Amino acid sequence: MLGAIIGDIVGSIYEPKDRRIKTKDFPFFSEDCRFTDDSVCTTAVADTLLHDLPPAETMRKWGKRYPRCGFSQIFKDWIYSDGDAPNCTFRNGAAMRVSPAAFLNRENLDAALTAADKVTVISHDHSEGVKGARATTHAIWLAYQGKDTAAIREVITTEYGYDLTQTVDDIRPDYVFDMTCQGTVPQAVTCALESESYEDAVRNAISLGGDSDTLGSIAGAIAEALHGIPEAIKEQAESIYLANAPDMLEIISEMYQISEG
Repeated sequence: MLGAIIGDIVGSIYEPKDRRIKTKDFPFFSEDCRFTDDSVCTTAVADTLLHDLPPAETMRKWGKRYPRCGFSQIFKDWIYSDGDAPNCTFRNGAAMRVSPAAFLNRENLDAALTAADKVTVISHDHSEGVKGARATTHAIWLAYQGKDTAAIREVITTEYGYDLTQTVDDIRPDYVFDMTCQGTVPQAVTCALESESYEDAVRNAISLGGDSDTLGSIAGAIAEALHGIPEAIKEQAESIYLANAPDMLEIISEMYQISEG
């Protein structure tokens, strides 16, 4: 979970069109970095699954706490309404927030995928949205089982039909900003599977020059399961970028205490 949030924080400043980059050579943290809706939604998912709360109501609760962190207008309108799910269909928000489903169900793949479905369909009920969330969950789950990158690549390709044959260097030159699961999840998975460390995975993702906070969230969540997160990076994220979000830190702490227990 924290892997997704840190990926979001690092990628937050490279999402605007005039700041997108095509290089891995950039400051990992900067004073302009911040957490975005990706982190808030990830926390809402964790809260939902930790405490068996209604997912739509919980997502709205967290959205109202942090309304100015980058929500799309469609999603923001839904947060403040009593209506049905927003028409986000197959946008990549389905995948960026789902890492707690794998984190909390590391002993049972079916339970992890069921949890992913539960928190996805409230806003992304298109088959591609559900698939993106499931594929992300499955990749994280496999990494927690100690599967190597070749095995993870084979399963995600076979089960979800994503093309994972390109390398990061193949993807980067022609990749453009894309908010769909089908244009984000395979690329983010590749960034994680090709990485040598947690930081390297996030750098891969941001270097594509796309929806950088979401690419960073997805790749970061998988990379956490593959490599772990260096303590210095955790400490900097929590003490600086999450310092004004004690409620989010509380959920993060509870997640990791359960894991350690």
